[in-house]
Amino acid sequence: MANIDVLSELKDFLGPKGFNDDPHAMAPWLTDWRGRYTGRAAALVSPANTREVAEIVRWAARHRTAIVPQGGNSGMVAGATPDGSGNQIILSLRRMDKILAFDTDNGLVHCQAGVILQNLHEAASAKGRRFPLTLGGKGSATIGGLVSTNAGGTQVLRHGTMRQLVAGIEAVLPDGSIYDGLSPLKKDNRGYDLKHLLIGGEGTIGIVTSAIVQTVPALVDRCVVWVGVNSPDDAYRLLLFMQTQAREKLEGFEILPQRALNAVIKHISGTRAPLETEHRWHVLMELVQDDPSQTAPATLATNLLEQAIEAALIQNATLASSEAQAEAFWKIRDSIAEAERAEGPALQHDISVPVAAMSRFIIEESPVIEREWPGTKTVAFGHLGDGNIHFHVKAPPDVDTAHWYATDGKAITSHIYDRVLAYAGSLSAEHGIGQAKIAEFARLTDPTRLSALKAIKNAFDPLGIMNPGKLVPLA
Repeated sequence: MANIDVLSELKDFLGPKGFNDDPHAMAPWLTDWRGRYTGRAAALVSPANTREVAEIVRWAARHRTAIVPQGGNSGMVAGATPDGSGNQIILSLRRMDKILAFDTDNGLVHCQAGVILQNLHEAASAKGRRFPLTLGGKGSATIGGLVSTNAGGTQVLRHGTMRQLVAGIEAVLPDGSIYDGLSPLKKDNRGYDLKHLLIGGEGTIGIVTSAIVQTVPALVDRCVVWVGVNSPDDAYRLLLFMQTQAREKLEGFEILPQRALNAVIKHISGTRAPLETEHRWHVLMELVQDDPSQTAPATLATNLLEQAIEAALIQNATLASSEAQAEAFWKIRDSIAEAERAEGPALQHDISVPVAAMSRFIIEESPVIEREWPGTKTVAFGHLGDGNIHFHVKAPPDVDTAHWYATDGKAITSHIYDRVLAYAGSLSAEHGIGQAKIAEFARLTDPTRLSALKAIKNAFDPLGIMNPGKLVPLA
């Protein structure tokens, strides 16, 4: 338990820039991004470097005080939110926001954990490179958080998740020792890969303090296309066609219903429908050119869309005529979660099923929810190219929100995860487990997998001080 006397040790060590126990100052960091979970904390500590992180962790180990690591506090599963005891401390990495080195020849960037994703994008662009992971929260999400949750985003189709983009990691382990895994080796056969345990570990076995990430060449050109289709199945057939014809030039392929588009236009200023015609479903595609010798993506897109129309795969389409319009198309996709939040209470499920089954899941499971729980509305959208569905269920109008979440909401979530399991899918595609999914994770996960996770957690963190109550069900 962190009492005033032991906290004074931290306060003296970190100084006013690194220590805060004022409840009002801490308040913004005590609630998760979705507003579903609110905790309490004894203090908010903000180290300036890895050495200070290590000292804080050693202090926590001595005093058996739990640490909740936090980046941009933009996660979707309350993985960076403290519990309600008031005994935990939040360790914010936001002060550690420096890009330490840029190896242009090899495309590698060494970032501290608090570097904001958008700032990394801009730094890479200034060097003629790009970091090929983006998402709606790029203005607040930090590299440490993205590593710790193995973030995905809209470019996984071509470049993979954060796991594929991390070449090296530095982290502070639960005993306060510093793990230096920053050498970006192509081959390293020294047993268990600690880097990959820390990626996606949600701060439960170590705090990522910096990472070396892989960039790719800057684009020569891109073409962003908005397409109207009749059904998710048509969208899937369009995906197969585009993958066959465009191959590696297809970098993004997103699906969303008219219902989601309507919500964005209603709640997000500066947005408008890309097509004059209304369609039940929409597809957002991006084709890219990173070699001057390749066909211009607009030319390729035009030719392929003509073929898709002839094959009755699409109903209407438009190509972004400028970079500003391309960004406007992507703004619609990136704003869906914000617009849905403005619409009212809803359940958000970040799930994945095999790509070939995604359209069937949406078509067959959505009406079941709306029939079994009258008044609900489903909004399924996401990364069709990698099978990741963001399956939202909006509450009926005029419900008692807290009661609905605890009753029907809980039953709906369990039903959806049961169905995901029946499709050989995962209840977490890219957002992690955090505390929001930990009970369902324990209920549905194979005992062998759970046993291995618990063994790893206990081996690294025998005192249980590192982000307890997240990811690993210990009960």
